[in-house]
Amino acid sequence: MTNCPKTISLLHEKMSHIEQLLLEQHPQQETEAIFNISQAAAFLHLSVATLYAKVSCREVPVSKRGKRLYFHKSELEEWVRQGRKKTVSEIQEGAVQLASGSRRKQS
Repeated sequence: MTNCPKTISLLHEKMSHIEQLLLEQHPQQETEAIFNISQAAAFLHLSVATLYAKVSCREVPVSKRGKRLYFHKSELEEWVRQGRKKTVSEIQEGAVQLASGSRRKQS
């Protein structure tokens, strides 16, 4: 019985070491941020009412479970990126590429 504390201490050390090895082998994946309506509105700098209107018109990506709405941060970021307007130089570059492509086809 006198060796019990030493044995428990040794087991604890070994378990801690095993746990550390497992964490190193399989790092925990970060979970994606999921927002509720208020958090999503704040993230997008919109009012909650405006966001509800965009959801009802199916303008913004949303998941629904029961009566609750959930927004994935990555989907909201992609939605914002898709609304990006091209600069004048990007439009001109696209026009040049389109024109050079159509000239090759006519030859």
